[in-house]
Amino acid sequence: MLDVRRILLFAEVARRGSVTATARALNYTPSAVSQQVSRLETEAGQPLLDRHARGVTLTDAGRALADRGERIARELKAAESELADFAGLRAGTLRIGTFPTVGASLLPPAVIAFRDTHPDVRLTVRSARIAGLWSMLESREIEMSLMWDYDWCRIDREDVDITPLLDDPPALLVGDRHPLATRTDATLADLAGDSWITRADRHPVAEALVRGCRAVGFEPQIAYEAHDYQEAQAMVAAGLGVALAPTLALEGIRPGVSVLPLRPPAPVRRILLVRMADHALTPAAGAFLGSLRESAAARRTGAMDAGGRAVVPDPRTGS
Repeated sequence: MLDVRRILLFAEVARRGSVTATARALNYTPSAVSQQVSRLETEAGQPLLDRHARGVTLTDAGRALADRGERIARELKAAESELADFAGLRAGTLRIGTFPTVGASLLPPAVIAFRDTHPDVRLTVRSARIAGLWSMLESREIEMSLMWDYDWCRIDREDVDITPLLDDPPALLVGDRHPLATRTDATLADLAGDSWITRADRHPVAEALVRGCRAVGFEPQIAYEAHDYQEAQAMVAAGLGVALAPTLALEGIRPGVSVLPLRPPAPVRRILLVRMADHALTPAAGAFLGSLRESAAARRTGAMDAGGRAVVPDPRTGS
């Protein structure tokens, strides 16, 4: 196997026309350069230089190898430049995963901030349920993903790296004609006698509702199983029942629905950023994590609007 460093040194000798000039340019001794060229000739199995009193000339094999060396040098410089672009976020791609409620709330400000700051990085986002996100992470279709967990189902895998971003407390949804609609907050026990709108298909929020109600001493009576939060809101507005929803799911409150912050005890979910532990954090991924943290911090400290939603500052204007 030919030593690439010796090939590059030999190409320098060919370019400068002498061992002495090469040694002077590279701050080597002439004997060190000659020694490396001799070792390269041994590796090549033939002479590469004709040495004479006035300097050196290349053999045919030497000219061919020097040409290759020049091309190698150009490719290495191109590689260094390309890597510098990736490190400086002037190129590359970033593939992340998310789930719907975070994709409609926490994620957009982070996307805006990242794209404004690093417009040359191609950002792609895949939205799926948790099982789909795990599949894409494990197959490396995405580099990292937003996920969630609760106290009773913590993500506990040694092969992943987890960054907690935000606690997402639940809120109560009641119709505007509900007796508690004018309250500033409520507990689950306050609604023990109500019918409930929950999520269908064994959704995690349905489990959170059951666990929360049982913790304060009652079993929720389910009147409707909805497939998304807008459908749940529609049934609440119609007076069919009340509902429990994570705060991040309440970006759009329909007319006829009042949002009541839920006083403890309440089943709070954590919003997390997850990546496989053997997948190193790239510069682009690190920068996006910073944008997500800023979005999460804005929600923690932001005011709540009339619909119970966090007012998140626009990352472009700070307002």
